[in-house]
Amino acid sequence: MSAQHIIPEDIRENVETALQYYPQLDNTNLEFRFKKNIKKSTMQARPRFSSFFKSRKNRTYVILISEKFKIADKEFLTRQIPDAIFIGWIGHELGHIMDYQNRNKLNLIWFGIKYLLSDNHIVEAERAADSFAVAHGMERYILKTKDFILNHADITQSYKDRIIKYYLSPEEIMHLVEERDAE
Repeated sequence: MSAQHIIPEDIRENVETALQYYPQLDNTNLEFRFKKNIKKSTMQARPRFSSFFKSRKNRTYVILISEKFKIADKEFLTRQIPDAIFIGWIGHELGHIMDYQNRNKLNLIWFGIKYLLSDNHIVEAERAADSFAVAHGMERYILKTKDFILNHADITQSYKDRIIKYYLSPEEIMHLVEERDAE
């Protein structure tokens, strides 16, 4: 991949698979980094603070990946989830990066504030990231990730409800695929 991408070796293959769906990001500065714990999330994409004051093409982004996540009483090591699910998660986060690249400085700051303060804005942002992933042909991975979460016996209903509330449903994803393929 690109020299602008910093990827831990043990996830390189999966990240590079996801990046193949986003050739527009080949020259974008991206760092994929593990973090001990991310509240309410498995992964999180964001621009680096220092890059807010640079032009869009010179922004740098980081995708934080929680080392483990706990669902119900079961703990999962992120590095050990099935490849297709991990690729789907990365594809979703890359969808956020695509969204951020379309925003100017003030819009990006306002986006972050609204994300922190508005439940409706979280829905809009997460559905947009899913939509970017589907538009880039990643529906197979996104659907596997949804299936993993929504049909996993050890995942609490409250976590499933959060996914249902904020993200596209499998039916909505298939509708987007039909619309994309009809064009």
